[in-house]
Amino acid sequence: MKTFSPTPKDIQHEWFVVDAADKVLGRLASQIAHRLRGKHKPEYAPHMDNGDYIIVVNCAKIQVTGTKMHDKKYYRHSGWVGGLKTTPLEDMMAKKPTFALMNAVRGMLPKTKLGRAMLKKLKVYAGSEHPHSAQQPKPLTLPY
Repeated sequence: MKTFSPTPKDIQHEWFVVDAADKVLGRLASQIAHRLRGKHKPEYAPHMDNGDYIIVVNCAKIQVTGTKMHDKKYYRHSGWVGGLKTTPLEDMMAKKPTFALMNAVRGMLPKTKLGRAMLKKLKVYAGSEHPHSAQQPKPLTLPY
């Protein structure tokens, strides 16, 4: 018996909508990354992008556990001496509510061209509206 290796014509991408209101950031990000890679499908292959498109709405209402809202920090550096900038999660959620989820999912995907292609299939919106109704996305309920 030969091992099945999917080809681009074998891959079916579906569209799903996830409501992030009152979901925990890390748990939601891990389940989204799992779906973007396509690991939930029986024809999964690590060298192919056979995951689904995921639309996340209500990202501004996402939750974190413990004191992460005050303690978790995002870092960036200008490249100059003393150029390290820190931003707490609560300030980041006020300025860019979609950044925290996108950053968490990005860290869970491969750091290659394939991972960047998978991340392009993630659409995140702060409110409850999205412009992808033409794709007829199905609602996706995640276990936790």
